[in-house]
Amino acid sequence: MSPITITLIFLLFAVIMFIWEKIPLALTSMIVAIGLVLAKVLDARTAFAGFVNTNVILFVAMFIVGGALFETGMASKIGGLVTRFAKTERQLIVAVMVITGLMSGVLSNTGTAAVLIPVVIGIAAKSGFSRSKLLMPLVFAAAMGGNLSLIGAPGNLIAQSALEKIGLRFGFFEYGLIGLPVLAVGILYFAVFGYKLLPAAKGGTDSAFSEIVDYSHVPAWKQNLSLIIILVAVFGMIFESKIGIPLHVTGSIGAILLVLTGVISEKQAYKSIDMQTIFLFGGTLALAAALESSKAGAAIADTVIGLLGKEASPFALMVAVFLIAVVLTNFMSNTATTALLVPISLSIATTMGADPRAVLMATVIGGSMAYATPIGMPANTMVLSVGGYKFRDYLKAGLPLIVVAAVVALSLLPILFPFFPKG
Repeated sequence: MSPITITLIFLLFAVIMFIWEKIPLALTSMIVAIGLVLAKVLDARTAFAGFVNTNVILFVAMFIVGGALFETGMASKIGGLVTRFAKTERQLIVAVMVITGLMSGVLSNTGTAAVLIPVVIGIAAKSGFSRSKLLMPLVFAAAMGGNLSLIGAPGNLIAQSALEKIGLRFGFFEYGLIGLPVLAVGILYFAVFGYKLLPAAKGGTDSAFSEIVDYSHVPAWKQNLSLIIILVAVFGMIFESKIGIPLHVTGSIGAILLVLTGVISEKQAYKSIDMQTIFLFGGTLALAAALESSKAGAAIADTVIGLLGKEASPFALMVAVFLIAVVLTNFMSNTATTALLVPISLSIATTMGADPRAVLMATVIGGSMAYATPIGMPANTMVLSVGGYKFRDYLKAGLPLIVVAAVVALSLLPILFPFFPKG
């Protein structure tokens, strides 16, 4: 078989396994990477180059920096601020979404959701409000907030890694040009109309999330220092070009300081690293390399463009790329969706001469809209039983949100990231 055929078979295998999830996503990723080596589509050095990618170092560093905020209870403390501002159920929904969205912009969106779920359950119990009215907006806000910055979600860095190979990149807050309006409109949607679509389920299944962890034994200096270090790290990343220190180095300095000062232990630092994301990222970069080197990505791009027609407008192409990401992300992990689509989107950009940054921005933003199913992102699954939700509840509340968010994104993308910029 030709390298193109072999690569397409592995791509199909990855898509099926990512949707089916009978084996872990990271394991699927590694099977693909090793399979491409055994099939001689890639050499071992190329296949595993993703594991020494600077963005993997940034992943690890920020998992530790964010993990310190969670381990010391500072993140829970920040989340608890919602009780001071919200008196009604609708106000509480808005407050939960604002804090979750903003925290997700600089922390792991999944980690943010995980630490705030028990906080919100506790708030619901004290206030008498239904937890099912609060938990779904929380996880949706976590997904939307992930697009506020470069480090908000794994998919953002996957696209960045692909761009860096061709000498391009996104700025630290560039995703926020689309992500912030989407988050703002998403919060407004729930405040005005969406809250009516949320189920009023009685309670929900108790789980590990049902109890708020007691952080009273953690010294205040540890909480404060964890917050200071993450703020300084983020500040350093924002002004990367001014200070001349790369993102991954800034993140690593923050992680090292947290362990050296005793804010978290070495064991806690290791525990905070999400190895599934690391292996998924590294393994799917091998598939991306195969799609490029075998020309399979170009073949897929030609097919997509051919189906749309050679005279298709730039907007139609953008909508096509965007909608493919939206559909796939609701049936497989949002990170896996982005990892699969980024190399294909890059091939589409190359084939039609479009701006790669614009095509990847449409892919990443579309790939984050995993609101209509409980399997689109880990946080959605976290609240399924504890919120007493059914599959149709996600569809009822999430599908309109996808429509609203898509309208905002598709209105801004052609203006801020045109596929064919003039000049």
